[in-house]
Amino acid sequence: MCGIFGVYSYEKLNVAKRIYYGLFTLQHRGQEGAGIATSDGKNIHYYKNVGLVTDVFKSEILQNLFGYIGIGHVRYSTTGGKSVENCQPFVVKSSFGNIAIAHNGDLVNSNELRKELESKGHIFVSSTDSEVIAQLLVRELLKTSDKIEAIINTLKKLVGAYSLLIMFNDSLIAIRDPWGFKPLCIGRDENNIYVSSEDCALTTLDAEFIRDVKPGEIIEIKNGEITSYEFDYDDISEYYDPVCVNAPSIYKGATTCMFEYVYFARPDSTIDGISVYKVRKNIGKILAKEHPVDADVVSPIPDSGVAFALGFSEESKIPYYEGLIKNRYVGRTFILPSQNERELAVRLKLSPVKSVLEGKRVVLVDDSIVRGTTSRRIVNMVRKAGAKEVHLRIGCPKIISPCYYGIDMATKKELIASNKTEEEIRKDLGVDSIGYISLEGLIKAIGRKDLCLACLTGKYPTDVNFEKVLERK
Repeated sequence: MCGIFGVYSYEKLNVAKRIYYGLFTLQHRGQEGAGIATSDGKNIHYYKNVGLVTDVFKSEILQNLFGYIGIGHVRYSTTGGKSVENCQPFVVKSSFGNIAIAHNGDLVNSNELRKELESKGHIFVSSTDSEVIAQLLVRELLKTSDKIEAIINTLKKLVGAYSLLIMFNDSLIAIRDPWGFKPLCIGRDENNIYVSSEDCALTTLDAEFIRDVKPGEIIEIKNGEITSYEFDYDDISEYYDPVCVNAPSIYKGATTCMFEYVYFARPDSTIDGISVYKVRKNIGKILAKEHPVDADVVSPIPDSGVAFALGFSEESKIPYYEGLIKNRYVGRTFILPSQNERELAVRLKLSPVKSVLEGKRVVLVDDSIVRGTTSRRIVNMVRKAGAKEVHLRIGCPKIISPCYYGIDMATKKELIASNKTEEEIRKDLGVDSIGYISLEGLIKAIGRKDLCLACLTGKYPTDVNFEKVLERK
């Protein structure tokens, strides 16, 4: 998924520390690496490394990142391994001087584009699709003296998910793909204009939210002014499959990832005008209606399960208790790059409260089940703490297909729901009952129908790169 954050100071103040705070707020979107690039109008300064934001950036590094324009990135890998070369922003030379690019998303045609560029002599230093975008843009900039034209020509070749920040020496560009897979918004205060993956980072910096970047929109920030350009949707219509859109969209072709509302975004964020926290409480209430249970305690699997469990408790009238306590110094287990790391993190992350669970019929509420390994360990933990019954309620329908747009949703054979019935999953996880929210219930809880539901339905809103399909089957 990744998180991106940009700042343009029309008072020409150094912005590195503000980007640092923005990235710190977006840390939940990526824990593997972080980077910042800044421009003083003439030169681009940058630093990136693997690790959390607080580990990568010490005060002496931030002090050397001069500039009144800047972009930052926190990395969660889907394409490309865990190495400093794959961290962002990417800084490349162009006919306009150095440019920096930060990307949130995943391209489904990156392999073809990379091979085409390599055949023309381009050399890559990373294995990510984000560098493919950078190299394509450099090539297009050689053909035209107009930056926006070069950007549009680059975008015409991209199929998949991308929210982008592109920094030139004198300007900041923000882009959201025509499908609107990933969130992106704009804010401002008295000295700065901001672009962020989520508006929670604007709140941290006491900035005013202006609006979301629309799908298919290019925003240019230059000389303190914001200019909007529309990417011609017809240019990519051949890649678009309308079967995946469930109703007319507020934006042309918008198919925002449903998992942003279910898991990825912070609960205090608002995406395309919809409160993530309210969505998660709504999901919990609908779960209680669709899958009622006679129990003593409703407990979340923290942190993402908290709002779901509150909604479930309110609707079912079953008391809410914290039966599992989270170690606040352990990050998000789902976005760790390997299964071994995820399993170890579960043991480090959660501890059962025996006085809450012992002898009780417990409803555990979580956001989703992908592989099932984490859920199985948590259920065992609750059983060992003395729970008499364990009932699992899930705020996302069964995930049956891989994601090709920026979420590491395993190969199809690793997805527990891809080839097992609900009863088989119940036995596998060792629970007394299991209940997933229905697809209709999820759409109702979110309150919009223009969603990407590909991992739940197997129907993708774009053509899918067959090489990636074969890798993930």
